Amino acid sequence: MCRYWLRDDQWERIKELLPGKTSDRGVTARDNRRFIEAVLWIARTGAPWRDLPETYGHWHRVYVRYSRWSRKGVWLKVMESLAADADVEHLMVDGSIVRVHQHGAAKKTDQDAEAMGRSRGGLSTKIHAVVDALGNPLRLLLTPGQASEYGQAQALIEGFTPEAVLADKGYDSDAFIDAIQRKGAEAVIPSRKNRLKPRQLDRHFYKARNLVERFFQKLKQFRRIATRYERLARNYQSMLSLVSAVIWLA
Repeated sequence: MCRYWLRDDQWERIKELLPGKTSDRGVTARDNRRFIEAVLWIARTGAPWRDLPETYGHWHRVYVRYSRWSRKGVWLKVMESLAADADVEHLMVDGSIVRVHQHGAAKKTDQDAEAMGRSRGGLSTKIHAVVDALGNPLRLLLTPGQASEYGQAQALIEGFTPEAVLADKGYDSDAFIDAIQRKGAEAVIPSRKNRLKPRQLDRHFYKARNLVERFFQKLKQFRRIATRYERLARNYQSMLSLVSAVIWLA
């Protein structure tokens, strides 16, 4: 089986989450599977849309459909549906920077709105992620690359009721610690050196934080994620949602 294709069991889990129904008389959902696999080919290889093999259909029609589903929030809904049964007893948060390819760079006046910014190495985007106790993605947010990690921390865990939140010392801010404790959860976060009263840290428990690092490693096996080619933040976010859904399906 081609590594860009979905297994039958994976397809069965998501087919009813997509627009149209296979029982329709029309063609709305007739080729949904081929379309999903076409976008996965783009995500995995990092190739330009124009290089999409003809077996997946005409590249421009695939791109237009991908963008339309992005505007409608289809990709995000698929990921969120798969994440509905997540194990949120423990949450791990982290951020990772990706380089923006020159072909995906927005105009200077639009870069901030499209989650692009200048950092070491040039134009970049930062992906902020929270994963569950098994390392599966729950929520991903985008900011310009130079943005601080803890700036999105509270938004990442909003709506969840974990028993503990794990993060590296970059997230050791009073506001975030307070937000965790208001949920009745434990903040498993190393104290910064300048903190006057360092918190106790269960270092054995803290090792579980590597689950979020391993998630980013899985994410960046898809070249279209490891380097950002999408000019619109919405379309890049959709690519993240699709790949996150595939990680849920693995």
